[in-house]
Amino acid sequence: MTNFQPTSSCDGAPQVSLREATTADTALIAAMHARSWASAYRGILPDDYLDHGLEAERAAHWDTHMKAIAACAGRVLVAEHGGEAVGFVCLLAPDATGSVLVDNLHALPGHKGLGTGTAMLAEAIRWARSRGARQLHLSVLEQNTAAIGFYESRGWLREAREADHMAGIDLFSLRYVYALD
Repeated sequence: MTNFQPTSSCDGAPQVSLREATTADTALIAAMHARSWASAYRGILPDDYLDHGLEAERAAHWDTHMKAIAACAGRVLVAEHGGEAVGFVCLLAPDATGSVLVDNLHALPGHKGLGTGTAMLAEAIRWARSRGARQLHLSVLEQNTAAIGFYESRGWLREAREADHMAGIDLFSLRYVYALD
């Protein structure tokens, strides 16, 4: 299935729709990723990193990543509000332990709080279950309190604190899990 029913507000107006990303969406996804990081990681990662070269780095990353996804390693969905791309989620096929990695989940600045992330997580859970997964997992930077609050408010549990390295600095990521029992 390539398109998903949009969620609706109380008045029935569509809020969020999800569509399957294709390799033609690579540049769009890279740009959304860079824009999301530049906002969410301000004050966490160096400004120079966020302001210079991030788009090119994310473009190179997604060029490779989308090819792997296309080879059945998972799926990427683009979230839209009124036909405008406002976020994306990347899911990797269940690993040997039966866990699906939510590799990325981003709603663009200015589009948070509209149900975008919730809709993407709901589809991630549905997809993971359809693949026989036992759980989902993800990592979030320890200083990203907004993301932590989002996941915890939706039942995700912190499992571990892990050393990480991004943009030339050492920091910590938190591993969160969501059981599919």
